[in-house]
Amino acid sequence: MTESTGPVVSSDAPITSSDPIPTPLASPPDILRCAYMELVVTDLPASRRFYVDVLDLVVTEEDEDAVYLRSLEEFIHHNLVLRRGPVAAVAAFSFRVRSPEELDKAVAFYTELGCRVERRKEGFTQGIGDSVRVTDPLGFPYEFFYDVEHVERLAWRYDLHTPAALVRLDHFNQVTPDVPRAVKFMEDLGFRVTEDIQDQEGTTYAAWMRRKPTVHDTAMTGGDGPRMHHVAFATHEKHNIIAICDKLGALRLSDRIERGPGRHGVSNAFYLYLRDPDGHRVEIYTQDYYTGDPDNPVVTWDVHDNQRRDWWGNPVVPSWYTDASLVLDLDGNPQPVVARTDVSEMAVTIGADGFSYTRTGEELPEWKQGEHKLGHQL
Repeated sequence: MTESTGPVVSSDAPITSSDPIPTPLASPPDILRCAYMELVVTDLPASRRFYVDVLDLVVTEEDEDAVYLRSLEEFIHHNLVLRRGPVAAVAAFSFRVRSPEELDKAVAFYTELGCRVERRKEGFTQGIGDSVRVTDPLGFPYEFFYDVEHVERLAWRYDLHTPAALVRLDHFNQVTPDVPRAVKFMEDLGFRVTEDIQDQEGTTYAAWMRRKPTVHDTAMTGGDGPRMHHVAFATHEKHNIIAICDKLGALRLSDRIERGPGRHGVSNAFYLYLRDPDGHRVEIYTQDYYTGDPDNPVVTWDVHDNQRRDWWGNPVVPSWYTDASLVLDLDGNPQPVVARTDVSEMAVTIGADGFSYTRTGEELPEWKQGEHKLGHQL
C-alpha cells in the first residue's frame, strides 16, 4: 500500500502520454464553456418528471419526442435536451465557441485528425443554429456552436425560484480508458488541467480540465470508455443541495441518491450524485473556486488520500466507479466500450475488506466498519 502525501500544488504538472494523438496543424476552435448535453432517454415522461418536477429545471420548449430544459440563470435556449430513443445514452457533449468563425476552425481541426465531421446550418436541435458535430479521436460525440436563440434569463424571477434551484450547467465528466492520452488531446483543444489524481508510480487516474475560469468544464476519469460519467448543474449554496435531498425524501425518491451529500477534496465543491430514471448520473454541485489566472497552479492528489473524493473521508459507493452512460456515434449507434488497461482507481482504493480508507498506518476504526455499501445503497 502506498503512503498518501495529500495534495501537491505546483506551477506546472504535465501529464505525459505514451500514445498521444497527433497535434493538428490547424488551430482549434476557441471554446467558451460547456453549454448543453443531449441525453437519449427511453421513457420521456418519466425523465421529464425527474428533471422538471423534482429538479425544477425550466422547460423552454417540448414536443412528443424531446424536452428542452434550462437552468434559472441561463439565457441560451437550453442546457439539457431529453430525446426519446431506444437506448439510454449521450448524443452530444455541446460547447459554445467565441464566434461563428470558430466553426470553420472546428471543421478543419477534426478533419485533419481524420474524424467524422458533420455541419448543419440549421443546427441539430431546436434553439441552436449553425453547428458542427464530430466523433472525436477518443470516441466522444462533441458539438460546437455559436448561433443560439436567446430566452428570458430567470435570475430575477424569484417567484419561480425554489429552495433547490439549479442555476447553471457547470460541467461534464467523461470516462476514458487512457487518461494521459485524453488529457493531451484536450490540451491541444485548448483546455487546461486544474487538478488531477495520480500515484507515486506515475499512473494518472483522473484530470479536471477547464475553459471557463472554474475548476472544470469537463473531467477525464479513468475507466472503460468512452462513456459519460455525469453531467453537473450548479446551485448557489450548499443548503440548496440539502433541500434537494429533503425533497427526494418527501417524495419517497431517496433511492435516486447514489452518493452524498458531501464535500469533495478535488475541486473543494459540495456535491450530490443522483441517478435519473434511465440511470444517467447527475451531479448537483456548488462552491468550487476561480481558476482564470494564466499562472493558476495545478493541484495533484495522491490516489491513496481518502479525502480526495470526499473531504470528510466517507467511502465511495462502488457503482460510482463502475457505472456510466453509453455515448453514441453520429448515426445514433452506441460506441464500443474499450477496457481500461491501467489499474483502476477503485482497485487501488477499495480493498478486499470492502473499505476505501487506504492511508498507510490508519486502519478503519471498528465503529466505522460496516458503513460501506457494496454496489447499492442499502
